[in-house]
Amino acid sequence: MKNIVILISGRGSNMEAIVRAQIPGARIAAVIANRPDAAGLAFAAAHAIPAIVVDHKAYPSREAFDAALAESIDALAPDLVVLAGFMRVLTDGFVARYAGRLLNIHPSLLPSFPGLHTHQRALEAGVRVHGTTVHFVTPTLDCGPIVVQAVVPVLSGDDETTLSARVLVQEHRIYPQAVRWFVEDRLTLTNTGRVQVRGEAAGPAGWTVPPVEL
Repeated sequence: MKNIVILISGRGSNMEAIVRAQIPGARIAAVIANRPDAAGLAFAAAHAIPAIVVDHKAYPSREAFDAALAESIDALAPDLVVLAGFMRVLTDGFVARYAGRLLNIHPSLLPSFPGLHTHQRALEAGVRVHGTTVHFVTPTLDCGPIVVQAVVPVLSGDDETTLSARVLVQEHRIYPQAVRWFVEDRLTLTNTGRVQVRGEAAGPAGWTVPPVEL
């Protein structure tokens, strides 16, 4: 059984998806929020998961907050720490502490559109496909080794709201899968900084958006 700690800042819909997946061999040890009003805390409590608040506003610096957060996490002896809409930039020391066992999900096909406002930036760039990425966290923001990605088409009538909703559906599919792979010991970080998934199924066929007319 592997202990999972999930960090949230708001509703935590990806946290909900992971909890509902009921991943064999995974125990959600706690949900920790940096905001006392985070809606996801109520969901955790309703599912008998310890709901903990480490309020970042109570600490004088990012380093002090990260130290307090790490203390709370370490008390739970986690095998994996999952960022699920955790809206804090973590210090290098915190990231190093959990190297190889700290996952994040980002709403774009990294390395494209790191940072904020990814859906609007994708629309402004005129890309035909967009999506989401689960990756291991490294000190460089949104640049860690990629575990899994999901792609959605960008439709002609899309705005930021419709595109983000379509991406969110895929987030809820791939984040539980990435956690499952970790729990099953199927993820390996290579010395070239890439992730290998033991037994992954991958076909050689590509696809186009819009489809090619023959």
